[in-house]
Amino acid sequence: MSTIKMKLLDKNSRTLVASAEDDCVSIVYSAAYNEGDAILLETDAEGTYCVFQPDDALVPSLIYCKERVCKYKIPFGSDKIVFSPKAFAGDRHLIRTRVATDAEVSTYRNLALNTADRHGDNGYFPHASANVETRGEAVFAAYNAIDGIFENASHGEWPYESWGINRDPEAALTIDFGREVEVDAAALTLRADFPHDSYWTAATLTFSDGSEEILQLVKTPKPQKFTFEKRKITWAKLSNLIKAEDESPFPALTQIEVFGV
Repeated sequence: MSTIKMKLLDKNSRTLVASAEDDCVSIVYSAAYNEGDAILLETDAEGTYCVFQPDDALVPSLIYCKERVCKYKIPFGSDKIVFSPKAFAGDRHLIRTRVATDAEVSTYRNLALNTADRHGDNGYFPHASANVETRGEAVFAAYNAIDGIFENASHGEWPYESWGINRDPEAALTIDFGREVEVDAAALTLRADFPHDSYWTAATLTFSDGSEEILQLVKTPKPQKFTFEKRKITWAKLSNLIKAEDESPFPALTQIEVFGV
């Protein structure tokens, strides 16, 4: 069995508190967070699957630690408003991580889901990135589209965060899985703050193997699911977003799901 350990670091990389080394570890930190604090997750081998919960108000996520050392930056200021007000608040914090079981890793599931995704190269996957995010604001960041929150009747702060494209017809969002996976379905949940929002009538899902799927979309707040031939890939990209011919200039994405093993 693999082992893991965690540290909570301040902005100067000084250790505030550390866990033991085991296959299931936790940290209780009895102080308020400060800007620049970060969780350091260390595994005994590259390519370890972990169930990571950086705050007890967040749903744990099954992540793939491609590197032995992974880093999660504690959200602060405007970055924090995409999370529940209960998250990362107060002066008592519980952080938990455990090694995932073989059954969890091999289960057919939404491989894009990661409630702990953040901007940048943090060493763990899945990871969402985009060539444009509206005004660079956290409430419109790419990682919002894989956080598992489907509330789409409004926009802005939690629970209505989304991926905003800043009216850019060339906008594209990429999900990097960090390793080869086998997928056969995807689903898009469009933001549906009508009449403020517009929507897309079509989009293209391109895969790392060179294949692509054209997705025909309708105006609905519900997830729209698409199935296709199985393929082995390392990333998927959503692009060629065709906006409906309506008055609103604001189509956006609440969630993207990619299913497989």
